[in-house]
Amino acid sequence: MSKDESSPLLSSAARGKGSDQDLPEPVESTPLLSSTSATPGHDGDSPESERDNVSIRSRDSHPPSTYSTKKKSRRWPSFVAMGILGCIAIAIIILAFVVPDAVQEYAQQAAVIEPTSLSIDSITFDGVRARIQANFKLDGSRVKNDNVRRIGRASTWVANQLGSEKAEIDVYVPDYNDILLGSAVIPPLVISLRDGTTTQLDFIADVRPGNVEGMPNNIPAIPKYNITRFNVKDGPFKGSMLADVSLSAINEYPVQLDIPELAFEIMVPGCADKDPFIIVAEASTGEIHVKPLSDISADVYGVIHELPDSLTRACPDSSSSPLDMFLRQYMHGEPATLFIRGSSRPDGSTPKWIADILASVTVPIPFPGRTLDGLIRDFSLTDVHFTLPDPFADPNDPASSPKVSGNILVTASIPSEMNFGINVTNVRANSDVLYKSKKMGELNLQKWQHANSTRVEGKGSDGPSLKIESRIIEAPLNITDSDVFSDVVQALLFGNKPIELDVQALVDVKVETSLGELILKEVPAGGKIPVKPLPKGAIGTIHPKVGSLKVVDSSLDSITLQALVNVTNPTPYTAYVPFANVHLFANGSILGDGTIRNVDIRTGLNTNLVVTAKWNPTKGGPHGRKIGRDLISQYLSGFNASITVKPHLNTIPGQPVLCEALSRFNATFAVPRLSLPGDAPGENSRFIRDASFHFISSTATFTLVSPLQFNTLYLDFVNATALYNHTEPVGRILYDLPFAAPPGKSETPRLPVEWSIGSVGYDAVRKAMGGTLKLDAHAIVDARLGNWKESLWYQGKGIGASVHFT
Repeated sequence: MSKDESSPLLSSAARGKGSDQDLPEPVESTPLLSSTSATPGHDGDSPESERDNVSIRSRDSHPPSTYSTKKKSRRWPSFVAMGILGCIAIAIIILAFVVPDAVQEYAQQAAVIEPTSLSIDSITFDGVRARIQANFKLDGSRVKNDNVRRIGRASTWVANQLGSEKAEIDVYVPDYNDILLGSAVIPPLVISLRDGTTTQLDFIADVRPGNVEGMPNNIPAIPKYNITRFNVKDGPFKGSMLADVSLSAINEYPVQLDIPELAFEIMVPGCADKDPFIIVAEASTGEIHVKPLSDISADVYGVIHELPDSLTRACPDSSSSPLDMFLRQYMHGEPATLFIRGSSRPDGSTPKWIADILASVTVPIPFPGRTLDGLIRDFSLTDVHFTLPDPFADPNDPASSPKVSGNILVTASIPSEMNFGINVTNVRANSDVLYKSKKMGELNLQKWQHANSTRVEGKGSDGPSLKIESRIIEAPLNITDSDVFSDVVQALLFGNKPIELDVQALVDVKVETSLGELILKEVPAGGKIPVKPLPKGAIGTIHPKVGSLKVVDSSLDSITLQALVNVTNPTPYTAYVPFANVHLFANGSILGDGTIRNVDIRTGLNTNLVVTAKWNPTKGGPHGRKIGRDLISQYLSGFNASITVKPHLNTIPGQPVLCEALSRFNATFAVPRLSLPGDAPGENSRFIRDASFHFISSTATFTLVSPLQFNTLYLDFVNATALYNHTEPVGRILYDLPFAAPPGKSETPRLPVEWSIGSVGYDAVRKAMGGTLKLDAHAIVDARLGNWKESLWYQGKGIGASVHFT
């Protein structure tokens, strides 16, 4: 077909819009149909399609050209290319940025390393060669994020395995300020990355220690251990001791190694936290075999040299030394703390890097304390001597408290680990005294008391013991509970079996050891002191006797007497009494008081004790005066008279608690008979020794024996009646002129006698002319002694009377 033939087909479509000049030049290469979209289809074409094409043409300002048809044909491939490029870019972004982060997070969370064994193959010059066995696997279930888990599983499934070359890794400890623990050379390894697949690792690594200087204050805690053996004995050289210790612990890790012999320094803290540690011993260990997940045993041998002054010297502003503080914790059952550091003088076979590590690390070691309960087996106190308080001492002066002296014998158990020589030289203590678990008082011995000790080896299963003897001198005893003290006194006075006083004390002990003299402070000790009660009827065996009597003061109503008294102490205890005052009672009425000063009471008979008594019955009122008058009259007449001694609230001034307890007790004694001149042994003393009657002159004289050795008694008035056969009157004497009764024997002046003429008694006297007979006498006399005056009655029996004719 020619060009001309084909052109009308195109020109007819264009002529409706423009001229021929507007048409493009026909080209041979121009396709007949530029696009399927530009030509209506022949199959299924509808009038609507034709109309549409037409409408499109009518909107065009120019007829469709070959260029526009070509441009439309190229638009879809471009879109496809751009889409592919976009997908590639997105994939690159995901693979370059998203997947690595997800894979890293997946690896961190899914990786599981289970060490199965760690053993030291050998120790090298700069480290150790370790054999490491472990299981490695990735466990995707440990990853929390679902997207990360999917990406990680997909990535590791594709990768399958991961291989590493020989590498050097550094190991840090995050919990300890990222300290470099060490570095290790790891050989090439291949691990499986498939989820759940376990790779068994077994390789040898060279390990070198890390930052030694950063370890001392950041060392992890040592495992719990038990001390299975602990023995201390004297060393081969003077001033040394040897310690032999065995330790056991559990290795909770799959680690196996052999630890060579090591040397350490054992230290205790100084006075203050910032003070340097004090070296007290040097120790070394034997070779230790550590096996995985099993018990470990270690033997430690220590040498204690002479203790340094810094250990035993008291800290500033304190009475305790570092050694005191350490021992106090130990003996009270509290864990004391020791510090261990590698020796600055290690054994030559110890690798330098090990020595450097050990010398730079200080490890606190809790040293389990040991309570000393039950340490005291026996505790006894003999030859007890009590000293009552000085009433004139200052309240803060120890002399213001009662004191106790005596011999202490203590048997103390020695811990089995203490196999060294020990000698107790001095003791002092603060102790509580209890009765039936109730505190009675405090016994404080603040001054050092000399002591000595003897080691006694045990028999059979009994361990060794230490017998300690000491004489305590005047230890202050402060009574803190008067009720408990009263119970003790009552049990001693009226009980029939020994009582036990419990003693709980903190004792300071000076001991001599091969290391020198040590002071153990506040050693807890306890024991029982058996106290025997007074023998039954002991009060009645006191047997007071008055040897001499003198007046030292007098008033119209009172008289103060001083006497030398002999008493028997029936108890095994002795006492020194600086001052004590008691009230004197009779028939429930106070008659006066008695005082002793500076009296030393020993066991058995005590002679010439100075006792001062003030007789003042007027304190009891008119009734008291009558009771006092009758008591003296009974005494002078030879009757059995008794008086009650009762402590009061001021018996010992300055001791209200002690006095309150003592005031609950009293003791009644027979008034001691006076020893008069001319008394025959066993004869009852009589104030009127004998009488002489003069029949013709109707007078009588009497021989008087005064109990006073230094004072003269005056009789101002006498009204007396003589009786025969106890009832028959002989005569009456009425005399109102004063006469004296000086010390010793004396005779009265001739006293007028008014005979009872015609009575049986008168006849008896007349018949006894020139001979003797026994008469009784009843009299009322007014006596005067100094300024004191009293009207007394007297009844004498069996008075030997001689009858004269004159």
